[in-house]
Amino acid sequence: QVQLVESGGGLVQAGGSLKLHCAASGRTFSSYAMGWFRQAPGKERDIVAAINYSGGSTYYADSVKGRFTISRDNTKNTLYLQMNSLKPEDTAVYYCAAKARPYLKNYDSNDMDYWGKGTLVTVSS
Repeated sequence: QVQLVESGGGLVQAGGSLKLHCAASGRTFSSYAMGWFRQAPGKERDIVAAINYSGGSTYYADSVKGRFTISRDNTKNTLYLQMNSLKPEDTAVYYCAAKARPYLKNYDSNDMDYWGKGTLVTVSS
């Protein structure tokens, strides 16, 4: 079993930055593809960014390309999401998720195997 715990959320003004952390338990983290998803009130949970097991391949939703960077440190069992130039529409609960395979074939939240409880990011105007 993999346990995921997000941290780093908070309140930030538009144009500001935050860095989210996801701490993962277990010895299999380095073999899992990972992703960040977000869900705003009344909306579906959507992909933000994803990364393969080694960090050598990444994916970003169009809405965050050029602003967000996903990375991982397998020696620390940690996933990161650096968020720059934040916009009010980025306001959401951000979730860390893991897939028990090295690559993702899609970026559907339903395809992920493990989830954290989320961390709230609020971007004020």
